[in-house]
Amino acid sequence: MRFNYRWAAAAALLMLAGAALWYWRPWAGGEAAPQYRLGKVERGTLAAAVASTGTLNASITVQVGSQVSGQIQALMADFNSEVKAGQVIARLDPASFESRVAQAEADLLVAQGSVEVARGNLAARQAEAKRAEVALADARRNMERKQALVAQGFISAAELDTAQAAHDSAREALATARANVGVQAAQLKSSQAQVAQRQAALRQAQVDLSHTVIRSPVSGVVISRNVDVGQTVAASLQAPVLFTIAQDLRSMEVGIAVDEADVGQVAPGQQVRFTVDAYPGERFAGQVSQIRKAPQTTNNVVTYSVMATVANPDLKLLPGMTANVRILGDEHRDVLKVANEALRFRPVQADGSPLRLEVRGRETGPGLPGRVWRLKNGQPEQVPLRLGISDGSDTEILGGDVGEGSEVILGLAEGNGKRTQRPFGRPF
Repeated sequence: MRFNYRWAAAAALLMLAGAALWYWRPWAGGEAAPQYRLGKVERGTLAAAVASTGTLNASITVQVGSQVSGQIQALMADFNSEVKAGQVIARLDPASFESRVAQAEADLLVAQGSVEVARGNLAARQAEAKRAEVALADARRNMERKQALVAQGFISAAELDTAQAAHDSAREALATARANVGVQAAQLKSSQAQVAQRQAALRQAQVDLSHTVIRSPVSGVVISRNVDVGQTVAASLQAPVLFTIAQDLRSMEVGIAVDEADVGQVAPGQQVRFTVDAYPGERFAGQVSQIRKAPQTTNNVVTYSVMATVANPDLKLLPGMTANVRILGDEHRDVLKVANEALRFRPVQADGSPLRLEVRGRETGPGLPGRVWRLKNGQPEQVPLRLGISDGSDTEILGGDVGEGSEVILGLAEGNGKRTQRPFGRPF
């Protein structure tokens, strides 16, 4: 059979023309049609939750300080030491305080001696006053006899005048003696007051001496030590902190910073779930115990401190750990829910510009307005919704043109907006 070169040439030309048409097709170099990730509207249980971060702390933390200044002589506790209430954990050098006690004791003895002297002087003045009373009584009787004798004419008036002068002198002497008794009594009271002062000074010196022995006020674990042996602490304006003791690490609390927009959803008694970076995948539980009304403003953001109690029987949780917290609120069962990712999605056109939204009336009813997108004839179509509670990942649907199993757009599929490459670098 003879080979037909004409037919072979024609076939080759057709093949080349087809390849050229594929290579130079009009849509070559354009953007591929966008592809979307889809998700389904589901029915299930949804619990409202407030997500935030917090810091773990011991429920009761006591800072142990020194009430007196001095040099650290010895330390009996260190980091992580378990201590009991009343246990000695540090000592200051007591030498200067012991000398103050000795000085106060000596001053007290001097003051007590002064009291005895004043008491003796008072007794002497009282005796003098008694003698003056006796002398006055004798002078009065003598004057009365002289008055009777003068009246009878047995003696002269001059002798009566002498008796009168003696009586007046004895009366003034008694007044002086009684005044001296009063002065001496006042001196005795002053000496007794000095004794009380010296006793108070002695007690203060003894208290200061006792403060050189630092004792733990509570039973717990030392989580901080701020001094070393030989260091001098000065308790001038405030007591320097030597140790920080956590009373019981088996019961801790989480201080949660809750935004002002979410604090209305939080109430004492609500359950708390949280994780810490130290134990990935493990969840811990707690309960809201207090909402502190003191606001904290940082970069114009207002937050409130919410405290939650946490059981820590295994001592896994340590003070200062950062907790990723979810505060659980109302729980709704058998409700429609959609992923929050679908609520955040906004479609764009092929050139990257925002898709022009169709103006439509929104659904009315309870809840907050929202919107999801679904595919209709390959194009995104918006669906207005009314939304209820959210747990941070899904949101309840109260109303809207969606049902269980409806597919909604979650976002663009990976690789959208990129040119597809053909051999030799020519894009599709």
